[in-house]
Amino acid sequence: MSKPEVEIVVEDPNPPASDSPAVTSTRTVDVVAALLLLALAVLLGFDNWRTGMSWDSTGPQAGYFPFYLSAILAAACLFGIGKEFLARKQASETFVTRAQLRRVTQVFVPTLLFCAVTQWLGLYVASFLLVAGFMAFIGRIAAWKAVLTAFVFSLIMFVTFEIAFDVIMPKGPLEALFGH
Repeated sequence: MSKPEVEIVVEDPNPPASDSPAVTSTRTVDVVAALLLLALAVLLGFDNWRTGMSWDSTGPQAGYFPFYLSAILAAACLFGIGKEFLARKQASETFVTRAQLRRVTQVFVPTLLFCAVTQWLGLYVASFLLVAGFMAFIGRIAAWKAVLTAFVFSLIMFVTFEIAFDVIMPKGPLEALFGH
């Protein structure tokens, strides 16, 4: 007896506006990403050329394979830039709208702050703040549920990493207060 497939659909209570203006096009993002990767390929190619990218009496030098990988990456980037240049007269799709970028920023900025704050407050306190903040402000979950969930999550992480596996993680003043 086969069960019918069940599809779970989660509706977004606040979807981004469909008439939101475009911030940038797909072509612009493709070209900028290709230029950044091309710059990286040139830098890596130069460094590996400087290290040595030929054969000597014992075989390939240290920069041989990385140099040619850099050359392949540079060629792929040039191909992508050329493809976008040839297609410049065609309309480009919208990469991100203002409403979509606002939603991405709501996640990116707190995550970036989490990475910075981890250095001073430690992983567990920073994780507590991140989880509680996401749940309360983005998820619109009751503050007490957000705080409780974040506390349990951070406690489980602490027990797992510090006690069970004895892994060295960034610690802050709170952990020092408890002797860890």
